[in-house]
Amino acid sequence: MKTKLTELLGIEKPIIQGGMAWIADGALAAAVSNAGGAGIIAAGNAPVEYVRAEIHKARQLTDKPFGVNVMLMSPTAEDIAALCAEEQVAFVTTGAGNPGKYIEKWKSANVKVIPVVPSVALAKRMERAGADAVIGEGTESGGHIGEITTMCLVPMVADAVKIPVIAAGGIADKRGFNAALALGAVGVQCGTVFLAAEECNVHENYKKLVINAGDTDIAVTGRMTGHPCRGVKTAFARKLIQLETGAKEGWADEFEALTLGGLRKAAKDGDEKEGSFLCGGIAGLVKEIRSAQAIVDSIVG
Repeated sequence: MKTKLTELLGIEKPIIQGGMAWIADGALAAAVSNAGGAGIIAAGNAPVEYVRAEIHKARQLTDKPFGVNVMLMSPTAEDIAALCAEEQVAFVTTGAGNPGKYIEKWKSANVKVIPVVPSVALAKRMERAGADAVIGEGTESGGHIGEITTMCLVPMVADAVKIPVIAAGGIADKRGFNAALALGAVGVQCGTVFLAAEECNVHENYKKLVINAGDTDIAVTGRMTGHPCRGVKTAFARKLIQLETGAKEGWADEFEALTLGGLRKAAKDGDEKEGSFLCGGIAGLVKEIRSAQAIVDSIVG
Protein backbone atom coordinates (compact mmCIF):
# COMPACT_ATOMS: atom_id res chain seq x y z
CA MET A 1 0.00 0.00 0.00
CA LYS A 2 1.34 3.41 -1.00
CA THR A 3 0.39 6.55 0.91
CA LYS A 4 2.11 9.83 1.69
CA LEU A 5 3.54 8.15 4.80
CA THR A 6 5.19 5.32 2.88
CA GLU A 7 6.59 7.87 0.41
CA LEU A 8 7.85 10.15 3.20
CA LEU A 9 9.73 7.43 5.10
CA GLY A 10 10.50 4.98 2.30
CA ILE A 11 8.60 2.13 3.95
CA GLU A 12 6.31 -0.55 2.55
CA LYS A 13 3.32 -0.23 4.87
CA PRO A 14 1.85 2.94 6.43
CA ILE A 15 2.29 2.01 10.08
CA ILE A 16 4.61 3.39 12.76
CA GLN A 17 5.32 1.65 16.07
CA GLY A 18 4.78 3.90 19.08
CA GLY A 19 7.68 5.31 21.07
CA MET A 20 7.08 3.65 24.44
CA ALA A 21 9.68 4.64 27.05
CA TRP A 22 11.61 1.74 28.66
CA ILE A 23 9.92 -0.58 26.12
CA ALA A 24 10.60 0.47 22.52
CA ASP A 25 14.22 -0.60 22.03
CA GLY A 26 16.39 -1.41 19.03
CA ALA A 27 15.16 -4.99 18.78
CA LEU A 28 11.47 -4.06 18.61
CA ALA A 29 12.14 -1.16 16.24
CA ALA A 30 14.09 -3.39 13.87
CA ALA A 31 11.38 -6.08 13.96
CA VAL A 32 8.65 -3.60 13.00
CA SER A 33 10.79 -2.09 10.26
CA ASN A 34 11.62 -5.53 8.89
CA ALA A 35 7.87 -6.20 8.84
CA GLY A 36 7.43 -3.29 6.43
CA GLY A 37 6.48 -0.57 8.89
CA ALA A 38 8.63 1.95 10.73
CA GLY A 39 9.99 1.03 14.14
CA ILE A 40 10.88 3.56 16.80
CA ILE A 41 13.43 3.59 19.62
CA ALA A 42 12.11 5.52 22.63
CA ALA A 43 14.70 7.78 24.25
CA GLY A 44 12.59 8.66 27.30
CA ASN A 45 14.92 9.86 30.07
CA ALA A 46 17.68 7.48 29.00
CA PRO A 47 21.30 8.67 28.71
CA VAL A 48 22.72 9.37 25.28
CA GLU A 49 24.98 6.32 25.18
CA TYR A 50 22.05 4.00 25.81
CA VAL A 51 20.13 5.48 22.89
CA ARG A 52 23.23 5.36 20.69
CA ALA A 53 23.72 1.69 21.51
CA GLU A 54 20.07 0.93 20.65
CA ILE A 55 20.41 2.75 17.32
CA HIS A 56 23.48 0.66 16.49
CA LYS A 57 21.68 -2.51 17.60
CA ALA A 58 18.77 -1.73 15.30
CA ARG A 59 21.14 -1.15 12.39
CA GLN A 60 22.65 -4.57 12.96
CA LEU A 61 19.17 -6.12 12.78
CA THR A 62 17.68 -4.19 9.86
CA ASP A 63 18.61 -2.14 6.82
CA LYS A 64 15.14 -0.55 6.77
CA PRO A 65 14.24 2.95 8.04
CA PHE A 66 13.53 3.43 11.75
CA GLY A 67 13.20 6.44 14.02
CA VAL A 68 13.76 7.76 17.53
CA ASN A 69 11.15 9.24 19.85
CA VAL A 70 12.45 12.28 21.73
CA MET A 71 10.68 13.25 24.95
CA LEU A 72 11.30 16.98 24.97
CA MET A 73 10.78 17.46 28.72
CA SER A 74 13.58 15.00 29.45
CA PRO A 75 16.81 16.43 30.92
CA THR A 76 18.68 14.60 28.15
CA ALA A 77 16.49 15.91 25.30
CA GLU A 78 19.05 18.33 23.87
CA ASP A 79 21.75 15.67 23.77
CA ILE A 80 19.36 13.11 22.26
CA ALA A 81 18.32 15.65 19.62
CA ALA A 82 21.97 16.14 18.67
CA LEU A 83 22.51 12.38 18.59
CA CYS A 84 19.61 11.89 16.15
CA ALA A 85 21.21 14.37 13.77
CA GLU A 86 24.66 12.85 14.23
CA GLU A 87 23.40 9.32 13.59
CA GLN A 88 21.10 10.52 10.78
CA VAL A 89 18.21 8.33 11.83
CA ALA A 90 15.41 8.23 9.26
CA PHE A 91 13.00 10.26 11.36
CA VAL A 92 12.19 11.54 14.83
CA THR A 93 8.88 11.72 16.61
CA THR A 94 8.53 14.09 19.53
CA GLY A 95 6.29 14.54 22.55
CA ALA A 96 5.96 16.55 25.76
CA GLY A 97 7.04 19.87 24.32
CA ASN A 98 7.87 21.96 21.27
CA PRO A 99 10.70 20.61 19.05
CA GLY A 100 11.01 23.88 17.12
CA LYS A 101 14.57 24.67 18.13
CA TYR A 102 15.80 21.29 16.87
CA ILE A 103 13.98 21.10 13.55
CA GLU A 104 16.57 22.96 11.45
CA LYS A 105 19.39 20.76 12.76
CA TRP A 106 17.42 17.59 12.06
CA LYS A 107 16.37 18.59 8.59
CA SER A 108 19.93 19.61 7.73
CA ALA A 109 20.89 16.02 8.57
CA ASN A 110 18.05 14.69 6.36
CA VAL A 111 16.08 13.53 9.41
CA LYS A 112 12.31 13.69 8.92
CA VAL A 113 10.44 15.43 11.74
CA ILE A 114 7.06 14.07 12.91
CA PRO A 115 5.78 15.61 16.16
CA VAL A 116 2.96 14.02 18.16
CA VAL A 117 0.16 16.56 18.64
CA PRO A 118 -2.96 16.48 20.86
CA SER A 119 -4.61 19.54 19.32
CA VAL A 120 -5.24 21.42 16.08
CA ALA A 121 -3.38 24.47 17.38
CA LEU A 122 -0.16 22.53 17.96
CA ALA A 123 -0.48 20.79 14.59
CA LYS A 124 -0.63 24.18 12.85
CA ARG A 125 2.33 25.40 14.87
CA MET A 126 4.39 22.36 13.93
CA GLU A 127 3.54 22.80 10.26
CA ARG A 128 4.74 26.42 10.39
CA ALA A 129 7.94 25.27 12.13
CA GLY A 130 8.74 22.92 9.25
CA ALA A 131 7.53 19.51 10.41
CA ASP A 132 7.25 16.91 7.65
CA ALA A 133 4.10 15.35 9.14
CA VAL A 134 2.24 15.20 12.44
CA ILE A 135 0.80 12.38 14.53
CA GLY A 136 -2.68 13.24 15.79
CA GLU A 137 -2.89 11.26 19.03
CA GLY A 138 -6.29 10.83 20.67
CA THR A 139 -7.03 10.31 24.33
CA GLU A 140 -7.56 6.57 23.77
CA SER A 141 -3.80 6.07 23.64
CA GLY A 142 -1.61 4.75 26.45
CA GLY A 143 0.71 6.81 28.61
CA HIS A 144 0.35 10.59 28.83
CA ILE A 145 -2.86 11.65 27.13
CA GLY A 146 -4.82 14.66 25.95
CA GLU A 147 -8.59 15.01 26.13
CA ILE A 148 -9.76 14.88 22.50
CA THR A 149 -10.65 11.51 21.00
CA THR A 150 -8.97 10.14 17.89
CA MET A 151 -12.30 10.18 16.07
CA CYS A 152 -12.61 13.93 16.65
CA LEU A 153 -8.97 15.01 16.52
CA VAL A 154 -7.72 13.37 13.32
CA PRO A 155 -10.25 14.86 10.86
CA MET A 156 -9.90 18.31 12.44
CA VAL A 157 -6.11 18.17 12.13
CA ALA A 158 -6.36 16.78 8.57
CA ASP A 159 -8.55 19.75 7.61
CA ALA A 160 -6.25 22.25 9.32
CA VAL A 161 -2.83 21.37 7.85
CA LYS A 162 -1.41 20.51 4.44
CA ILE A 163 1.29 18.12 5.70
CA PRO A 164 0.45 14.41 6.15
CA VAL A 165 -1.45 13.38 9.29
CA ILE A 166 -0.88 10.04 11.03
CA ALA A 167 -3.57 8.76 13.40
CA ALA A 168 -2.77 7.34 16.84
CA GLY A 169 -4.82 6.19 19.81
CA GLY A 170 -7.21 3.25 19.87
CA ILE A 171 -5.90 1.43 16.79
CA ALA A 172 -5.01 -2.25 17.00
CA ASP A 173 -6.47 -3.97 13.94
CA LYS A 174 -7.55 -3.56 10.33
CA ARG A 175 -10.82 -1.92 11.36
CA GLY A 176 -8.98 0.84 13.20
CA PHE A 177 -6.60 1.31 10.29
CA ASN A 178 -9.43 1.65 7.78
CA ALA A 179 -11.21 4.09 10.09
CA ALA A 180 -8.05 6.21 10.35
CA LEU A 181 -7.80 6.47 6.57
CA ALA A 182 -11.48 7.42 6.38
CA LEU A 183 -10.81 10.23 8.89
CA GLY A 184 -8.14 11.71 6.64
CA ALA A 185 -4.96 10.08 7.95
CA VAL A 186 -2.26 8.68 5.66
CA GLY A 187 -1.22 5.99 8.12
CA VAL A 188 -1.30 4.98 11.77
CA GLN A 189 0.89 4.80 14.84
CA CYS A 190 0.23 1.85 17.17
CA GLY A 191 1.74 1.21 20.58
CA THR A 192 -0.37 -1.05 22.80
CA VAL A 193 -0.67 -3.87 20.27
CA PHE A 194 3.15 -4.07 20.02
CA LEU A 195 3.41 -4.64 23.78
CA ALA A 196 2.36 -8.19 22.91
CA ALA A 197 4.96 -8.65 20.18
CA GLU A 198 7.36 -11.57 20.49
CA GLU A 199 10.22 -9.14 19.89
CA CYS A 200 9.08 -6.74 22.63
CA ASN A 201 11.43 -7.08 25.61
CA VAL A 202 8.95 -5.81 28.18
CA HIS A 203 8.51 -7.96 31.32
CA GLU A 204 6.18 -10.96 30.94
CA ASN A 205 3.92 -9.61 33.71
CA TYR A 206 3.32 -6.54 31.56
CA LYS A 207 2.37 -8.63 28.53
CA LYS A 208 0.01 -10.80 30.59
CA LEU A 209 -1.77 -7.79 32.07
CA VAL A 210 -2.35 -6.29 28.63
CA ILE A 211 -3.49 -9.57 27.07
CA ASN A 212 -5.88 -10.29 29.94
CA ALA A 213 -7.31 -6.75 30.10
CA GLY A 214 -10.92 -6.24 29.13
CA ASP A 215 -12.70 -3.07 28.16
CA THR A 216 -13.22 -1.94 31.77
CA ASP A 217 -9.76 -2.90 33.00
CA ILE A 218 -8.11 0.33 31.84
CA ALA A 219 -7.98 3.49 33.96
CA VAL A 220 -6.63 7.05 33.86
CA THR A 221 -4.54 8.27 36.78
CA GLY A 222 -3.15 11.74 37.37
CA ARG A 223 -6.07 13.80 36.09
CA MET A 224 -5.95 15.96 39.21
CA THR A 225 -2.23 16.57 38.70
CA GLY A 226 -2.75 17.88 35.18
CA HIS A 227 -0.69 15.04 33.72
CA PRO A 228 -3.14 12.18 33.11
CA CYS A 229 -1.87 8.73 32.11
CA ARG A 230 -3.82 5.74 30.79
CA GLY A 231 -2.89 2.23 31.83
CA VAL A 232 -4.04 -1.08 33.27
CA LYS A 233 -6.32 -0.75 36.31
CA THR A 234 -4.09 -2.53 38.82
CA ALA A 235 -4.37 -2.24 42.61
CA PHE A 236 -1.60 0.37 42.38
CA ALA A 237 -3.60 2.41 39.85
CA ARG A 238 -6.67 2.27 42.09
CA LYS A 239 -4.54 3.51 44.99
CA LEU A 240 -3.40 6.48 42.91
CA ILE A 241 -6.96 7.35 41.89
CA GLN A 242 -8.12 7.15 45.50
CA LEU A 243 -5.24 9.36 46.59
CA GLU A 244 -5.84 12.11 44.05
CA THR A 245 -9.60 12.22 44.55
CA GLY A 246 -9.50 12.12 48.35
CA ALA A 247 -8.55 15.80 48.73
CA LYS A 248 -6.10 14.89 51.49
CA GLU A 249 -3.59 17.61 52.30
CA GLY A 250 -0.23 16.90 50.71
CA TRP A 251 -1.66 14.32 48.29
CA ALA A 252 0.19 15.74 45.29
CA ASP A 253 3.63 15.22 46.84
CA GLU A 254 2.66 11.72 47.90
CA PHE A 255 1.33 10.97 44.41
CA GLU A 256 4.58 12.11 42.80
CA ALA A 257 6.67 10.06 45.20
CA LEU A 258 4.60 6.93 44.54
CA THR A 259 4.77 7.22 40.76
CA LEU A 260 8.46 8.07 40.48
CA GLY A 261 10.07 5.42 38.31
CA GLY A 262 6.78 3.56 38.00
CA LEU A 263 7.04 2.82 34.29
CA ARG A 264 10.50 1.33 34.63
CA LYS A 265 9.31 -0.80 37.55
CA ALA A 266 6.55 -2.14 35.33
CA ALA A 267 8.48 -2.57 32.09
CA LYS A 268 11.71 -3.97 33.48
CA ASP A 269 10.75 -5.55 36.81
CA GLY A 270 7.10 -6.47 36.23
CA ASP A 271 6.38 -4.96 39.67
CA GLU A 272 2.60 -5.05 40.07
CA LYS A 273 2.73 -3.35 43.49
CA GLU A 274 4.53 -0.17 42.41
CA GLY A 275 4.64 -0.30 38.62
CA SER A 276 2.65 1.80 36.14
CA PHE A 277 1.54 -0.55 33.36
CA LEU A 278 0.69 2.04 30.73
CA CYS A 279 -1.37 1.00 27.72
CA GLY A 280 -4.21 2.25 25.56
CA GLY A 281 -7.93 1.73 25.84
CA ILE A 282 -7.73 -0.73 22.94
CA ALA A 283 -6.02 -3.37 25.12
CA GLY A 284 -9.20 -5.44 25.12
CA LEU A 285 -8.51 -6.30 21.47
CA VAL A 286 -4.99 -7.56 22.20
CA LYS A 287 -5.47 -11.23 23.01
CA GLU A 288 -2.25 -13.06 22.11
CA ILE A 289 1.48 -12.76 21.69
CA ARG A 290 2.43 -12.62 18.00
CA SER A 291 5.43 -11.67 15.91
CA ALA A 292 5.82 -8.06 14.84
CA GLN A 293 5.32 -9.27 11.27
CA ALA A 294 1.97 -10.88 12.16
CA ILE A 295 0.84 -7.75 13.97
CA VAL A 296 1.76 -5.43 11.11
CA ASP A 297 0.10 -7.70 8.56
CA SER A 298 -3.08 -7.92 10.64
CA ILE A 299 -3.39 -4.14 10.69
CA VAL A 300 -2.28 -3.03 7.23
CA GLY A 301 -1.80 -6.28 5.34
